[in-house]
Amino acid sequence: MDPKPPLRSTNSTANRHNSSTSSLLSKSLSDASTQSLSSILNNPHLSDGSWSGWWSSSTAAVQIPEFAPPVNKTLGFEITRSDFTRYVSSISDHYNRFEDIRNHSNKENRDEDAINSHERAGEALVACLREVPALYFKEDFALEDGATFRAASTFSTVAENAVLQEKLSQYLDVVEVHLVKEISLRSNSFFEAQSQLEDLSLKIVEGCGRIRELKETIRLLDVDLVDSARQVQDLNLTRSNLLALQEKLRLILYVNQSLAALKLLVASADCAGALDVTDDLKNFLDADQLTGLHCFRHLEDHVAAAIDSVNSILSAEFLRVSINDAGDKDAEILSKAKARISSPGNGEENEVCLQQEEDTSSFHDRLLPLIIGLLRTAKLPTVLRVYRDTVTSNMKTVIKSVVAELLPVLLARPLDSDFKPGDRIVDADGGGSSLASKLRSMSSESFVQLLGTIFKIVQAHLHRAAEVKKAIEWIMSNLDGHYAADSVAAAIAHGALTAEMASVADTQSGSFPISSQKNVIKVSPATATSNLSKNFRADVLRENTEAVFAACDAAHGRWAKLLGVRAILHPRLRLTDFLNIYNVSQEFVTATEKIGGRLGYSIRGTLQSQTKAFVDFQHESRMTKLKAVLDQETWIEVDVPVEFQAIVDSLFSLEDDNSKSIANSYNEMVASSAEQPSQSVDGITENNSKTKDAHGKSSIHLISFRGVDYHMVNCGLILLKMLSEYIEMNTVLPSLSSEVIHRVLEMLKFFNTRACQLVLGAGAMQVSGLKSITSKHLALTSQVVSFVHAIIPEIRRILFLKVPEARKGLLSSEIERVSQDYKVHRDEIHTKLVQIMRERLLVHLRGLPQIIETWSRVDETDVQPSQFARSLTKEVGYLQRVLSRTLHEADVQEIFKEVTIIFDIQISDAFSHVDISIPHAKARLNRDIEHILGCIKSLPSAKLNEPGTPVAPRLESLVQRISAEPDQ
Repeated sequence: MDPKPPLRSTNSTANRHNSSTSSLLSKSLSDASTQSLSSILNNPHLSDGSWSGWWSSSTAAVQIPEFAPPVNKTLGFEITRSDFTRYVSSISDHYNRFEDIRNHSNKENRDEDAINSHERAGEALVACLREVPALYFKEDFALEDGATFRAASTFSTVAENAVLQEKLSQYLDVVEVHLVKEISLRSNSFFEAQSQLEDLSLKIVEGCGRIRELKETIRLLDVDLVDSARQVQDLNLTRSNLLALQEKLRLILYVNQSLAALKLLVASADCAGALDVTDDLKNFLDADQLTGLHCFRHLEDHVAAAIDSVNSILSAEFLRVSINDAGDKDAEILSKAKARISSPGNGEENEVCLQQEEDTSSFHDRLLPLIIGLLRTAKLPTVLRVYRDTVTSNMKTVIKSVVAELLPVLLARPLDSDFKPGDRIVDADGGGSSLASKLRSMSSESFVQLLGTIFKIVQAHLHRAAEVKKAIEWIMSNLDGHYAADSVAAAIAHGALTAEMASVADTQSGSFPISSQKNVIKVSPATATSNLSKNFRADVLRENTEAVFAACDAAHGRWAKLLGVRAILHPRLRLTDFLNIYNVSQEFVTATEKIGGRLGYSIRGTLQSQTKAFVDFQHESRMTKLKAVLDQETWIEVDVPVEFQAIVDSLFSLEDDNSKSIANSYNEMVASSAEQPSQSVDGITENNSKTKDAHGKSSIHLISFRGVDYHMVNCGLILLKMLSEYIEMNTVLPSLSSEVIHRVLEMLKFFNTRACQLVLGAGAMQVSGLKSITSKHLALTSQVVSFVHAIIPEIRRILFLKVPEARKGLLSSEIERVSQDYKVHRDEIHTKLVQIMRERLLVHLRGLPQIIETWSRVDETDVQPSQFARSLTKEVGYLQRVLSRTLHEADVQEIFKEVTIIFDIQISDAFSHVDISIPHAKARLNRDIEHILGCIKSLPSAKLNEPGTPVAPRLESLVQRISAEPDQ
């Protein structure tokens, strides 16, 4: 094959440099002798005489390395380029043209050879595939395979098999020939790569030599310059390591001593010192100074256990100081209560703590280190929750023990009945030995003493709880200028961070060791730390407040339970006995609410329900009693005991002082009248004389209200007494003012209605055994009704002192209706009295015609008025005497004014039919009219007429007519 033009050009160029690179050529030849010559000798592109070109080409391709020594040449004379300037200038044009033509020709040849080479590259293999069957080119071709052998060997005779072997040999030759052709087409790239590989090997050898030289140089420099400095550095590093080891050993010693000291401090209950040690150890753990020390792998657990022990000590001491120290006071209060019960006359209750200031100061000093320790461990909120539960259970236990201690002593006293006959309730268990039955069997006085003792003990415990609350608030907020202010501030900040870390640990599953908690603290800015302190402080103060309120709530619950045991008895108590229980309960509620700072809704609800039950029961019993009194009333005037006048007078005493109770005024009035029996009670007119009743009590004839006297019957006095009791209930039970007013209105309505049925409706004749309802009965009823009508405005004014403004409007309208009903009732009674006289007049007028007939007889010699006139005026006079002694003058005048009008009309009509032409009849008529007119003019109603005005116009006109009629 012919060599390529670029290769020949390269060979010719290499020949021109042989003389200048003889030393490099010899080196290249010596290096190339180590390579295999088989591939080089088989190069088909080089002829036998072209080896010098190949060598020069290979030599020219090798660049002289920069670290190779220069080649020295010795020439006889020096030829320079300027010597050939003339020659070069003369042939330059022809040479340039020649180079252009040659370069163009070489380029075309190279392009053609590349195309032909590319086209011929795959022709040999294609020809091979055409000549050799495809069976022999399979990847899995193997003659030992039966199917492959049968497909390749289709001949059965020996001759045929020989032919097959020849063919196989031919196929092999074909393949080999074509492979050789393919190799020859691709050999240029192979030899070029081989030559470059040889050049690279030379450079690698030279590079390795330079590297060995540099290593040796560096080794010599290290020995001369670096080894001594490195030794100094190594010694310095060793010294630093030894110092660090010493510090670590000192740290180990310190931590070990701290652990030993921590055990001693915890054992001696020195909580402050133990917490200081734990803080140091926690700082070591947080700073990773003990990381990797196997001996302290359990240090974190030891610190946590020590902190738990300190918390237990602080919690127990806090609970002891806060609660258990009150036991001595409980025993003292109980002993004094037992002494008072045994000797009622020696009950002096002026028990004042004189050392309050000193006790408060010392108490604060005792709590201060405990609070600071609990703040440092962030356990104060938790301990306060435990304290709340403990003080609650302790409060229940104390009250239970007080009841158990005093109950036998109180039951040993003589039993005084608190009930009216028939009102005592028997327990369902027959008065057994249960605690509830024993409490119900106590008298109200004993029960009040029990409540009073419980009140004092509860108050003592609540005062201690309040002192604890104040001490904690003082420590948390008001320590400015105190020596422990900085310690408390640091404890709060430390506790806030500890609480925050604990909350973060709770939100994550698994353990959260101290060493990883420090990352939470490090990322917290100053503002966040301040907020944590505020939240932690607020949490402590909230738990502190809740503890006191829980104690108050527990006391309220026990007190309400005691009241609930006797709930069936309290409504049946006397008013004074119930008020004693109500007042001590109200004082208890007020005092405990003041300490706890919140309203006790449970005990207030119990007290309110029992008060309402008391009012309801008292009202029912009074209504029953009032009905019985009215049914038994005979409507006879009675003397008024001085206590009832005192009740009336007490209504006026509240007019100037609204805060004064009815009971106090009533007691003062009764006491005044008892001390001065010979003097009259204020407000009683001169006509009232003081007497003694059957029991020796002072009494007066009339009752006076606002200067007006009223005659009273028994039911009126009973009603007055009941009204005063309702007013007292309204005063002492202000929460039920509206209920009391409704009950008063119901009682007033019932009294008015029933009195009307008994008197005006004549019901007393059936229930009281009266033979008739007389004018005396009517007059006394009118007096009672008028008295009640008169005091209703005062009752309204007193009752409204405790009523909310929102309800006064509706209640006022109801009271106005009741007052109007009483007024109507009184007017109906007066109308009834007038009707009685009308009926009597009609009775007499029915017999008048027979009397008039006798007037015509001549033998009639009677000079007196007729029986008609005498009987009529007699009855009028009797009615006048009865009414004048009983009713007020104005009422009497109004009644007889109506009677006069009726008499004037009815009698004048009856006498107008008399024949006055008969002298005897005329004289008799004139005497009767004059007699009747004289009676009419003597009546109180005559004072109502103006002077000169006729009292009975028709009768006087009839007299004038008779007088003007001449006698025949």
